[in-house]
Amino acid sequence: MQRDKAHATNRPMATTKSSKSNSYSYSDSLAETARVGALKLKPAAEYLGGLSIPTMHRLIQRGLLRPNRSLRHLIFSHEELDRFLRAGQ
Repeated sequence: MQRDKAHATNRPMATTKSSKSNSYSYSDSLAETARVGALKLKPAAEYLGGLSIPTMHRLIQRGLLRPNRSLRHLIFSHEELDRFLRAGQ
């Protein structure tokens, strides 16, 4: 039943292992879902605190952000965005 619910909302389901038993339980909490993949330009700008698109392009031009340019779109890994945030502290 939960699988249908997760499918209907397009949210991934995460598995968590219970500490008292060896069984896995499903949770549709996004906080427990592993961050897989990368973000395009607009979602990456939002991830960094709502930066504008021109600001993102300036950061790329200055070499402060390093997108993956192997595709048609600029793609930013979560690790790269987190590295940028840590470097600014």
